[in-house]
Amino acid sequence: MDSREGKVQRRLSDLKPGEGGKIVRITGPPSLKRRLLDMGLVKGAYIEVVRKAPLGDPMEFLVKGYNLSLRKEECDNVYVST
Repeated sequence: MDSREGKVQRRLSDLKPGEGGKIVRITGPPSLKRRLLDMGLVKGAYIEVVRKAPLGDPMEFLVKGYNLSLRKEECDNVYVST
């Protein structure tokens, strides 16, 4: 829980289809962070889960007007406030 905003922070991989939130932070190695930033996953952007594959990997998201698919390992490094 983020005490400054009073909102719960969750990993992107924990969201279910139809759920979304505002990106609050990205963790991981610098190369992964740069790659995610280049794809539009920036702090403050709203992201919504469109669907998950049957085994949960990959996941499809709607961010900044386009659909983006990410692996579960990548989603584990993105935190959103819901």
